[in-house]
Amino acid sequence: MILLGIHDYGLFVAAGVLLNLTPGQDTLYIVGSSIAYGRRIGVASALGIAAGCMVHTLAAAVGLSAVLATSATAFNVIKLAGAIYLIYLGIRALVTPAAVASASEHVDSMPTGLAFRRGVVTNVLNPKVALFFLALLPQFIDSDSPTKVAAFLALGLTFVATGTAWCLFLALSASHVRGYFAEHPRALSHLSRASGALFIFLGLRLAASER
Repeated sequence: MILLGIHDYGLFVAAGVLLNLTPGQDTLYIVGSSIAYGRRIGVASALGIAAGCMVHTLAAAVGLSAVLATSATAFNVIKLAGAIYLIYLGIRALVTPAAVASASEHVDSMPTGLAFRRGVVTNVLNPKVALFFLALLPQFIDSDSPTKVAAFLALGLTFVATGTAWCLFLALSASHVRGYFAEHPRALSHLSRASGALFIFLGLRLAASER
């Protein structure tokens, strides 16, 4: 890591792990998918979130994050797109019959590819993730490093690795409580509506947030 101009790597790993442990819209999406659709969909959702982080890593390395940080127009466009998508997911959860009659009946009701793509979009359309990469990663890279792009990629991949491990843990853990919802379908319906309302809240908050 020293050869890439990276310093305090252990501190960066600790900061990344703590950030991953902080609940957010990615956590909500993964847990909700696992409980509602089962382990397979939960894992696909987690991998989608991880793929979205990869997009942010590459964007930070080539400078797109810097554009979002300096251009109010670009930031607002991405922010509003992310807010609209969150609100869309929330409305779907509110108006779609939650889980049909029981959790077991809609284990296969969502294609794996769709869950993965939704995870990617949920993460990519959050400009605050891009700004996080821009704010955190440079702090651990020497200003005179001749390999800044490689350093960005190395730190980004480290964050993706720890984040993926946590997301998969969430997906697998949440899927274990599906048995309860199979026996209490009304509780699953309430959870779906609560998740929908929370997604709408997060979308509105993102749309109204300042830079």
